[in-house]
Amino acid sequence: MMVTSRKQYVVSRPVYSEDSLAEDHEKLQRKHKALLDHVKGYLTCDSKRAKRAVLSVLPVIGWMRIYRVREWLLGDVVSGISTGLVAIMQGLAFSLLASLPPSYGLYTAFFPMLTYFFLGTSRHISVGSFPVLSLMVGAVVTRLVPEDGPPANITDFEGLTQDQQRVLVASSMTFLMGIFQLAMGVLQVGFIVVYLSDTLVSGFTTAAAIHILVSQLKFVLGLTVPGINGPLSTIYTLEKIFVQITSTNICDLVMSIVIMVVVFIVKELNDRYRAKLPVPIPIEVIMTIIACGVSYGFNFEERYNVEVVGKMVRGYESPILPSVEVFQESAVEAFPVAIVGFAVAFSVAKVYSIKHDYPIDGNQELVAFGVSNMFGATFRSFAASTSLSRTAVQESSGGKTQVAGLISAMMAMIVTVALGFLLEPLPRSVLGALVIVNLKGMLMQFREIPYLWRRDKPECVVWVGMCLGAILLGLDLGLGVGLGIELLTVIFRTQFPRCSILANIPGTDLYRDQKDYPQIYELKGVKIFRIPSPIFFANIEFFRNKLVEAVGFNPLRVLRKRNKVLRKIKKLLQKRDHDITEKGLENLFRTASDGTTVNTEDLDLPTDLKDLPFQMNWNAELPSGFSVPRVNLHSLILDFSAVSFLDISAMKGLKMALKEFTRVDVDVYIVSCDALILEKLHSCMFFDDEIRTSMFFPTLHDAMLHVLEKHEDNRTGNVLKDTKL
Repeated sequence: MMVTSRKQYVVSRPVYSEDSLAEDHEKLQRKHKALLDHVKGYLTCDSKRAKRAVLSVLPVIGWMRIYRVREWLLGDVVSGISTGLVAIMQGLAFSLLASLPPSYGLYTAFFPMLTYFFLGTSRHISVGSFPVLSLMVGAVVTRLVPEDGPPANITDFEGLTQDQQRVLVASSMTFLMGIFQLAMGVLQVGFIVVYLSDTLVSGFTTAAAIHILVSQLKFVLGLTVPGINGPLSTIYTLEKIFVQITSTNICDLVMSIVIMVVVFIVKELNDRYRAKLPVPIPIEVIMTIIACGVSYGFNFEERYNVEVVGKMVRGYESPILPSVEVFQESAVEAFPVAIVGFAVAFSVAKVYSIKHDYPIDGNQELVAFGVSNMFGATFRSFAASTSLSRTAVQESSGGKTQVAGLISAMMAMIVTVALGFLLEPLPRSVLGALVIVNLKGMLMQFREIPYLWRRDKPECVVWVGMCLGAILLGLDLGLGVGLGIELLTVIFRTQFPRCSILANIPGTDLYRDQKDYPQIYELKGVKIFRIPSPIFFANIEFFRNKLVEAVGFNPLRVLRKRNKVLRKIKKLLQKRDHDITEKGLENLFRTASDGTTVNTEDLDLPTDLKDLPFQMNWNAELPSGFSVPRVNLHSLILDFSAVSFLDISAMKGLKMALKEFTRVDVDVYIVSCDALILEKLHSCMFFDDEIRTSMFFPTLHDAMLHVLEKHEDNRTGNVLKDTKL
């Protein structure tokens, strides 16, 4: 535990209000740029700005200029080979999630990396397939080209086989996803990722892991289950699997279990002995090679009816144009895929940029992924982002720059061009097993639920709501549900903040919540009310209600009762022409009638004591038969230190509340108000004869000292200070 040295300090200065502070210390009047000035500044160009623009568009120039060949090249080569082996296996496996032939997963490991190498700002992420995006693409693919039944009515499908139709759907949707990402990058809206909190992303990826697990069970069990989309698709898929459970292919099941156990154990060893191993053991590659050899040697496909990868596309096919009709059918799904893909990639990139101390640019990352997905889609690849496991391999095996990523892409190219035929006897159940065993990290996120429940219940609600919504409704609709729940928690926190009453810690200028400290000093007749959030149209009434609750009386009700009493006094004074004494006034009260109707708006006006031949003291005893709530408060201090903005609706409500208190003789002070809020109050004509700038103080202690000085001789008296007319 760190011990803080208790040094003392003494400051001697005048007690300042905002007005007196402005008199003693001149404040600079800063001119804010107009919109036209910003546009001119954005459009002007010089040599330095042109250089910065080129470096921002092509970040590869920046790190290539400082590339240390002797120190970094060997690490990048080793890292590229290690990452390439993992990328090849994951590309083959994740293509099953996208409901595509496995060879197209190798395309995704190659083409997007070529453009990201030049345009990306992260030096460590491994660009390629990501299971969540593959699953979201697969949902659209199976919707438009189902396994059983005719495909969607799209003219571009004419003359194409089912696999070709699926590839066209996946590539067209990926191209549209790239357009969305590129547009957001050009429009500089990279900040949009901040609306996807870590809690939201965690719940979403956990739900995606459930979807992935369910989708791969049919490969592990060797069953034929058609793809199902839409709400409750997970439940319907599980139903179809359990109906056919007796038809499980034992060979597929045993092989999958063995591979999952071995891969899981070796991955745990990789994590445990990470510091001692020069590179992680590529267990997925080893098991894939063994499975290929065993499957080929024992002819699993014919002898045990095992479904294998089959014919691999050798080399690369010619580019294709995306289908506009697929754009129209998949636009709703493509946008969340674009957001999720960028959010995952940016969050992973941010982790490694902080670790290795170099900057990344969210908007340029959007441009890089947008162009990469558009470029890859023209060569039949599907949605690309990054994978945390691949990126961890690339960084931990010595990768320093995206030279490692380029080498991993070359590895995928070699397999596609020359070695793909060796993977043809590979059982698909092996790929399904590799997908499932790689879900461990995402599934372990369930452990966050008890932690979040203990630490922050609204965050726990976001996690559970996001996860359940995505599991039951699908990833696209579930993401919308999760965002809605997250925004509701933000609204809840700001609309219903935890207001508090502060008091002074004796012997200091510190003020804390009176409920938190046993030894605390609250000055009689003074209330300090703290508002810990912005004040806007949605919470102004909550603020006013909490303020009334804190002071213990409703100032408007008190004001109306006082005005009613004054009206009766003035009416009775007009009927009597003799001297009025306190006893005589009491008789007047007893003879007063309550039958007269009074306009409520008139009662809300300030009390008019000018025509009275005596001074009223509302806290003294009133004659029997009449009661006005007693106000034992002479000063109310509002702590605005946590108020970051104030809108017009809140300003009107605040002004009304301040006037209600000042009209019942309560001095109101606002302390620690932000300078921009003060400027806005001036520009919106907030101040008048009742609401003055002298109410504002720079600190809470300044206001308290002012109150002490003003009320040090305050004494209570009778209702009538002077009984003679």
